[in-house]
Amino acid sequence: MYEDLGIDFLTAPQAAVGFALLLGAAFGALAEISGFCFRSSLVGDDRRQKSGVWLAALATAILGTQAVVFSGWVDFSDHRFLVSDLPLLAIAIGGVMFGAGMVLTRGCASRLTVLTATGNLRALTVLVVFAITAHATLKGILAPLRTTLGSYTVDIGDATTLAALPGGGLLWAGVIAVLALVFALTSGNRPAMLITGALIGALVPLGWVGTGYVLYDDFDPIALESLSFTSTWADTLFWTVAASSIPAGFGTGLIGGTLIGAFLAAALFRRLAWLSFSSPRETGRYLLGATLMGVGGVLAGGCTVGAGLAGIPTLSIAALLALTAIALGGVLTHALLKPRALQSNLSPAE
Repeated sequence: MYEDLGIDFLTAPQAAVGFALLLGAAFGALAEISGFCFRSSLVGDDRRQKSGVWLAALATAILGTQAVVFSGWVDFSDHRFLVSDLPLLAIAIGGVMFGAGMVLTRGCASRLTVLTATGNLRALTVLVVFAITAHATLKGILAPLRTTLGSYTVDIGDATTLAALPGGGLLWAGVIAVLALVFALTSGNRPAMLITGALIGALVPLGWVGTGYVLYDDFDPIALESLSFTSTWADTLFWTVAASSIPAGFGTGLIGGTLIGAFLAAALFRRLAWLSFSSPRETGRYLLGATLMGVGGVLAGGCTVGAGLAGIPTLSIAALLALTAIALGGVLTHALLKPRALQSNLSPAE
């Protein structure tokens, strides 16, 4: 479709950077306003309210994504989420690692990106280590670990999505969306917070349509992408250190936009503040968590946003397994840390 728009001064990949910048800015602002965070929805003191916001986003993302699939605008049949050889071991181990890491660092990659924009130096430190580790797992010294674990696969044939189950995709999308909405509406949130969550969820199908339909160009193709914070941080790191030899991509625009949007929202509501580590022990815990998230996010095929909020709306079995493993890793790590925190009169990892 892109060639029909008559935009001659930008190629499709260049336009994708600008599109991602706007998409990220919207996500950053909305996530800062709502405190959007999967970790908090699992183990936070206000987890019921945070779960309501997260599930409102998920329900909207599912309904919107399946609507664009039904319309024929986007086709996920060749997407990595729908491979028949399921790397079950990598997803399970990676998901648990990521979940453990996000509890140790008190935030997943998307939340830490938002916090970085508000002046949180802990979050910035974590993201630098996270991006380096993710890139090392994708293309560097840790790549053999990824390829080794990824080689243990299970052939699931055509059952790569819930759409393969009796009733078809629309039925299962409706079931998950309705259950998520029921929980969201009974979570005790103010309507404004649920609307904010729904707006975040709407960015997911917008991303799929933007990259898979509006910016689709046979002569200069781009990848089908939406919200994600693992490969995008790795790509941003690579572009940062080699910008003179490689162009910016969708991921770079998404990260940049998220930082800008979160900063503007925090400035508007006067929530900008410098924060740093309080002790060497805390620093070590955060660095360990960052490393676990970097490796785990790549092995699992994405983070709580990439595999969760954006992946589950594709009805991918792999995405469902990844988010389940992440949740399991987070809950178990929190359970292990909580008794130690109470014994030392420290607050648990929240």
